Amino acid sequence: MKAIFAITAALAAAPLAAQEPGDDTIHVTPLGEVNTAVALFFKALRNDDKTALAEHMDARAMITIHDRMDPDAPKIIFVPVAQHLENWLKSPTGLDERMFNQAVDIDGDMAHVWGPYRFMAGGKTTHCGINSLSLVKGADGWKVANTSFTMEPPSECTRLGAPEAPAQ
Repeated sequence: MKAIFAITAALAAAPLAAQEPGDDTIHVTPLGEVNTAVALFFKALRNDDKTALAEHMDARAMITIHDRMDPDAPKIIFVPVAQHLENWLKSPTGLDERMFNQAVDIDGDMAHVWGPYRFMAGGKTTHCGINSLSLVKGADGWKVANTSFTMEPPSECTRLGAPEAPAQ
């Protein structure tokens, strides 16, 4: 039994030993670039400097909101990103949106990120839902372009898998 364990351990370790890097170069993969762009987008959403969001969105794009706050009267709202960015300048400080466990697909200069989110104002959850972010890669890197999201009451956050609110 010990011999079988030793052979299994040696076979498992062999591929690890073969993966030693030949130099100290850090290679950033497209997945790393997209995840960084998404992290910077959410950081800008939390930023009290309301101009920060414009650096991470393509103003020519569109936002689609699937508003399910009232289950008896759901609605779909279309907002051009340029209009959203103007409205964002007037939004209050203390806003926080968190998205985790996202799925990422990439093909060349196109990426899609999907996952549950929780939106908070003043430390209190106002809504949650599912984000669908389309990103495009241009000369200045990845930016969030067309965005769709569901908007549901806080009572639905657990069902949707929305991340817990951060500790205050």
